[in-house]
Amino acid sequence: MSTVLKLVDKLYGWFVCATSACQSPFLLAVRLYWGWQFWQAGWGKVMNIPHVTEYFTSLGVPAPALNAYFISWLEVVGGILLALGLFSRLIAFPLTIDMIVAYVVGDREALRSIFSNPDKFYAAAPYTFLFASLLILFFGPGKLSLDSLIVWYRNKRAPHSELAAA
Repeated sequence: MSTVLKLVDKLYGWFVCATSACQSPFLLAVRLYWGWQFWQAGWGKVMNIPHVTEYFTSLGVPAPALNAYFISWLEVVGGILLALGLFSRLIAFPLTIDMIVAYVVGDREALRSIFSNPDKFYAAAPYTFLFASLLILFFGPGKLSLDSLIVWYRNKRAPHSELAAA
């Protein structure tokens, strides 16, 4: 029995190693695809601000013109930052809030059906945007990002600056 447990442990170790190796490429794919999607959605809003303002007015959003500009540019800039992996967690937070508000204000019926009819919740437009934002918020951008490059560069320079200060 001990041999079987060792084999299972070894196989599980390989499995964990293989899935861990896929984490950064997966997060890169999520960032690139959903960064592009956020950019497209935001740019579409930027190019049609009067329509977005009218839609926000119909939903009862306060200061609809201001919010139309803010949300449009949040999605444009946020999409670019996500795709680059720059300030990823910082931008994922307001994008997450944006998608939660999109559910609450624009698709309340789908939000209410989260438990009674999950298919309706999953099929709503904000769902995948929300999910992608939460992935990056909680797991970070991965090693294949500008954020990781900045951390690597800062860590590389830190010992030299400490020696210079001494």
